Order: sequence, then structure tokens, then C-alpha cells
Amino acid sequence: MTEQKNQMYYAANPTTEHDEHVVDYHVAGIDLKFTTDAGVFSKMRVDYGSGVLIKQMAQVSFPAKGILDVGAGYGPLGLFAAKFWPEQTVEMTDVNERGLALAKRNATMNQISNVAIYQSNVYEKIADDKKFGLIVTNPPIRAGKSVVTSILSGAKNHLVKNGKILVVIQKKQGEPSARKLLKATFGNCTILDRDKGYYILQAVNN
Repeated sequence: MTEQKNQMYYAANPTTEHDEHVVDYHVAGIDLKFTTDAGVFSKMRVDYGSGVLIKQMAQVSFPAKGILDVGAGYGPLGLFAAKFWPEQTVEMTDVNERGLALAKRNATMNQISNVAIYQSNVYEKIADDKKFGLIVTNPPIRAGKSVVTSILSGAKNHLVKNGKILVVIQKKQGEPSARKLLKATFGNCTILDRDKGYYILQAVNN
């Protein structure tokens, strides 16, 4: 069982054999290339849910206090955010060291410099007083409900006033409970989009 867990994308050090691919993705006039590998989430393509969230990100407004991508993987959310808002610093975190190494390579490959990419288990390595204008996440459902809950509920402590969290989650993988948790935590939760079972949820830190 331990060996199997070490193959999963939410492992700190996946042990599965490398199998790199390069994928292209295009949103809002921006083309990015991503090197992916075995042992990271959605290695063959930018997953559909992340794509739906990226399209919503391009339209959102938020306080200009920096952006945090929680569970960044090889970097599609955070790197698109960095291209959408080049004047902002985007911090990208994950537990998966292989994914983080790829995210750093992908930032370099796409000539993106306004990012800080580092390992953190949810908000563990983020200072208690560090706050952002926007938090984005495609939470690691397979890591378990407690991890997803900690990402969503913990966001409130790391958002400035009127800061926002954007979450993509499938209805069948817990969207109703995620929406309920966000509403309990923030006092509000809006469905920005529904697409093929994927929901984009937004909560505002009023």
C-alpha cells in the first residue's frame, strides 16, 4: 500500500518511472507549453477542470495583493495567472516535489519570472500573516476530504479583505459539500460556471 501511495500525485516523492510529455494549452490569447511526467496529476493533458477554472480566472477581479495556487502540480493554474497578471507575484505550492520541479521548468520554458514555487503541505509553509488577493485551487480530491477541507477553510486566514478563492470541483467528487463549507467559512459562495460536471466556486472574504 505504501508503494502504491508513492505513485500518486499527492505523494511528496513519487517513485513511479519517469515518462515526460510536452502539452500545449491556449486560453485568452495566451499559449503555454507544459512538460509533464508520470507521478503528477493529469500528465497527458491539462485536465478539463483546470481549463474551466483558467478561463474563469481570466475574467475575475480581485485586490492586487498577490496570488496563491494551492496544489499547483506542474503549474497550469499558477503560470496562466502569472501571464494574466504580470505585475503580480504568484506563489505556487504543492507537496509533490516532482510536480514542483516541473513547474519551475515550465516557468522557465514559458519565460515567466513573477512566480515563487515551493513545497508546502496546504498552508504549512506560508506565514500566518501572509495574505493574498486571490487563491486558486484544483484541490487533490484523491488525497482525502480532510486535505480538501483544510485548503478551503484555511483560505480565509490567507486572504485580504475582499480577497477571493476560486475552486474547481466536480459535483460527483464533493461540490455540494465544498459549496456548503465555503458558505459556512466565508458567509457566501457563488457558482461562477458549470461545465460537464465541473463547478467553479467563488467565495469572497468580506
